[in-house]
Amino acid sequence: MDAIPPDRSPELDERTRAILDFERSWWQGGGAKERLIRERFGLSGTRYHQLLVRAIDQPEALAYDPMLVRRLRRLRETRRRTRVARRLGLPS
Repeated sequence: MDAIPPDRSPELDERTRAILDFERSWWQGGGAKERLIRERFGLSGTRYHQLLVRAIDQPEALAYDPMLVRRLRRLRETRRRTRVARRLGLPS
């Protein structure tokens, strides 16, 4: 039985892996992120981010790229806390 390379999780579909790979390095390609998303995936920025949020909640994504997924989860939580604090009139 062949071993699965550690950088490839069999549970993640190809599009989810491509989204995670893109998110890790999109800034190196230069240009506006929205344009790069549309060119590479044929998706709107909103749809791309919906898929990204769904992806980072998957345990398989964490196994695939732990540093990226943890960073994105931290950013999401920080933004969520800022929004809640703003709504409640608390300092952020």
